[in-house]
Amino acid sequence: MSYQKYGIRPELVERVKLKMKNPVLKEKVKLQLTQVTKADLRDRLKVRKLVKSVAKTLNESLTETQEEQIVAFVLAQKIDPNNTLHLLKLWAMFR
Repeated sequence: MSYQKYGIRPELVERVKLKMKNPVLKEKVKLQLTQVTKADLRDRLKVRKLVKSVAKTLNESLTETQEEQIVAFVLAQKIDPNNTLHLLKLWAMFR
């Protein structure tokens, strides 16, 4: 998995995937991400804030290193939330 190249542990990803199966948590996270733009996902500070916010919603305590790894991963993906192909690529990565 490409996220492992950034030092993100598969156990963390599996925990988050499991928590995201809870419809209440999933809706809370979706609400946090609804207004996110392409520019937001290229701004290190905004991505860090999103990571912290989502981690808090999912009750995941992340170390500073884990946060930085996730931020680096998100920035490297150059995600455009309005591009269906980008979203499908991400979905396939974390299935």
